[in-house]
Amino acid sequence: MTVSGPGTPEPRPATSGASSVEQLRKEGNELFKCGDYEGALGAYTQALGLDATPQDQAILHRNRAACHLKLEDYDKAETEASKAIEKDGGDVKALYRRSQALEKLGRLDQAVLDLQRCVSLEPKNKVFQEALRNIGGQIQEKVRYMSSTDAKVEQMFQILLDPEEKGTEKKQKASQNLVVLAREDAGAEKIFRSNGVQLLQRLLDTGETDLMLAALRTLVGICSEHQSRTVATLSILGTRRVVSILGMENQAVSLAACHLLQVMFDALKEGVKKGFQGKEGAIIVDPARELKVLISNLLDLLTEVGVSGQGRDNALTLLIKAVPRKSLKDPNNSLTLWVIDQGLKKILEVGGSLQDPPGELAVTANSRMSASILLSKLFDDLKCDAERENFHRLCENYIKSWFEGQGLAGKLRAIQTVSCLLQGPCDAGNRALELSGVMESVIALCASEQEEEQLVAVEALIHAAGKAKRASFITANGVSLLKDLYKRSEKDSIRIRALVGLCKLGSAGGTDFSMKQFAEGSTLKLAKQCRKWLCNDQIDAGTRRWAVEGLAYLTFDADVKEEFVEDAAALKALFQLSRSEERSVLFAVASALVNCTNSYDYEEPDPKMVELAKYAKQHVPEQHPKDKPSFVRARVKKLLAAGVVSAMACMVKTESPVLTSSCRELLSRVFLALVEEVEDRGTVVAQGGGRALIPLALEGTDVGQTKAAQALAKLTITSNPEMTFPGERIYEVVRPLVSLLHLNCSGLQNFEALMALTNLAGISERLRQKILKEKAVPMIEGYMFEEHEMIRRAATECMCNLAMSKEVQDLFEAQGNDRLKLLVLYSGEDDELLQRAAAGGLAMLTSMRPTLCSRIPQVTTHWLEILQALLLSSNQELQHRGAVVVLNMVEASRQIASTLMESEMMEILSVLAKGDQSPVTRAAAACLDKAVEYGLIQPNQDGE
Repeated sequence: MTVSGPGTPEPRPATSGASSVEQLRKEGNELFKCGDYEGALGAYTQALGLDATPQDQAILHRNRAACHLKLEDYDKAETEASKAIEKDGGDVKALYRRSQALEKLGRLDQAVLDLQRCVSLEPKNKVFQEALRNIGGQIQEKVRYMSSTDAKVEQMFQILLDPEEKGTEKKQKASQNLVVLAREDAGAEKIFRSNGVQLLQRLLDTGETDLMLAALRTLVGICSEHQSRTVATLSILGTRRVVSILGMENQAVSLAACHLLQVMFDALKEGVKKGFQGKEGAIIVDPARELKVLISNLLDLLTEVGVSGQGRDNALTLLIKAVPRKSLKDPNNSLTLWVIDQGLKKILEVGGSLQDPPGELAVTANSRMSASILLSKLFDDLKCDAERENFHRLCENYIKSWFEGQGLAGKLRAIQTVSCLLQGPCDAGNRALELSGVMESVIALCASEQEEEQLVAVEALIHAAGKAKRASFITANGVSLLKDLYKRSEKDSIRIRALVGLCKLGSAGGTDFSMKQFAEGSTLKLAKQCRKWLCNDQIDAGTRRWAVEGLAYLTFDADVKEEFVEDAAALKALFQLSRSEERSVLFAVASALVNCTNSYDYEEPDPKMVELAKYAKQHVPEQHPKDKPSFVRARVKKLLAAGVVSAMACMVKTESPVLTSSCRELLSRVFLALVEEVEDRGTVVAQGGGRALIPLALEGTDVGQTKAAQALAKLTITSNPEMTFPGERIYEVVRPLVSLLHLNCSGLQNFEALMALTNLAGISERLRQKILKEKAVPMIEGYMFEEHEMIRRAATECMCNLAMSKEVQDLFEAQGNDRLKLLVLYSGEDDELLQRAAAGGLAMLTSMRPTLCSRIPQVTTHWLEILQALLLSSNQELQHRGAVVVLNMVEASRQIASTLMESEMMEILSVLAKGDQSPVTRAAAACLDKAVEYGLIQPNQDGE
């Protein structure tokens, strides 16, 4: 018996009563042969849903395993093969496929058992014998590696735990080697099995910073993507002990602990992705329980006295990443509901804590913003009104508990908590403002003589002013109060906040020039004062942040934008502040830049609708004269000259919850505006823009990812991709570009993505494989039928470059498709650029796959006219491509050569062969020489 390869689905004779199953299986087999593995998978799955016999089910399951192997989903390939083996324990094909999946998953000990079974069933099968030899060699290599590291691990721990070696270079090198060893899965397993976790615990207990960092970083390697080792590590160290390290004053140790906990969360959530999976079941009972224990300890840490402010921020960051659902398509939000019930009050306690004067809980300038973001994400993760009502009730009860009967200190705490909610889930904040006495207390405390009381009240007023529901109330009741505070207060911290409140109210009309809230020139005066405070480095960063908040609102006004970009000192101060520890300024900076570059969404109103609105005496938004494209381009150039790209690149690198999806979207919008002009793209690349755009295109809102991907496409089209995205970074660009091929993107985005992918596909086979892996080929083929000639041409050019890959050649060679016909027909189109792309693809394919030459005459009756037209073209490039196609056809078959020589083609080739020496002349001469060799034509007396 001969075994099909791992990627070959098996046919089977039809059985009575199973014609539909057989039909679907055949359909799946054809799709598989054409390279449509997803389609084949769907057909086999559909067949399984019918009344299939056990034998049919076994075949379908192992065919599905073959699809998963091709799609590189080895976990599912193993599962499907196992299902086939359950039906028939002697199914040699399923055993072979499972062994391949297990090998890819790194579970060599299990893979070898399946192969040994295969060899015992078919002792003479050379495929099995060779596979068994290969896997045996891999196992021996792994054993050798593990043995050689035994002594090294023991020696490293001896050095690190030796009190005599304190602070020596030897100790430093040992710690570095341990961390490096743990990065490899085999090394991590060796450390783990050598009682490494217990020894690392001793390093943590020393309290020495270097040793603690080495231990935490080694633990990251041990736990990374490995569920069972993670659970065992938590069991040995104790969850409470690991979480407590997060709260240490040492910032580096706290960050390292944060990284370790993030890795643990990922391992518990995602499960094992590599190695030693077979022993998982014995260790893990319920990963969900371990997750809850970890989260419960993080929630306790939030309100623990003695925990550092940085540690509290890190705990909030972990909760933001770990608790809410990654996608709203996932129906299970039980973890969010559990956190709200168990820890909402603790999160609100952090959000309501004051930095100055220090309270019981140590907080940083970013703590309240982090708490707001966590609250917002929890609220957004709720699915129904009942869940949201419970959230509101818990928040309101907490605020009332402080506001009523706790004196002035309690009222301040309650108002600070309301501010936190207004910055996060504003629906909850607005409801809290409506609680009896809250708004009145805010207004009253604004007039307090105590600075800290005024600060809390004014900030609450500012946050309330940004919400449409309350803006009208504050316009009526708070403007005079804010003006009075701005004019009369002797404290800059109060004046600057009052100014921001006025800025918010003054920008209520947005970009609508006809809807200004204040008198002419007032916004310019407010902006000038904001810039003055922003440039004053004697004021602390926390207070200067409010100046940026003010500018974020005032830059809706085009006059303010023009003055701002002219102020080099203000731009420099803005960019310096964006790089500071004051991370909560990021959104305001990004908002101001969006306004200055006009990169918000704006649609030109229909003139007829404008006239109709005027006739009906309806309000018509007006654009400021200085928001016209020429002014915007000038502002962009000034921002580029001031170093905006490097500042934004630093912002993107920020590992803080403050860099929210909305903030990322704003940065993506600005980047897209900066690369709009071709001549500016070199500056953007030189300042690190290409590197910064990749993470923006991979994470954030859908709109933000699309904008960043389009900016990447523009850079890839007009610059050398290998220089713009050096090293491995170039491969990360492919996925964002492919995302622009979806139908929900605009025609321009489709076109630019195709052009960019064309450039990448022409660089290397590895990049072409990456494009294929992202499943771009079916989408590119779809755009080859697009009505818009530029999109159609770009798709054809892209396919021409991809044709250098074997997989694409296989698609053209497969029976029952019109891919080749389309290229032949496009080679005869009037659009010269489309002709060039299609003819280039034909030349490439006929060179690599001679069998396609015999099919060209079959795809259309006009094939000969098309090739003759190419050879007679005035464009030498088209002539050359046509000549190469004809030469390939002549060399492929004497019959085709005979057909060509019996037509006018021979005269055309004879004329071309006599021309000046060129690639076209040489190709034409080679065609005639081959025809002479076949005996189809005779050379003339001159030997020509």
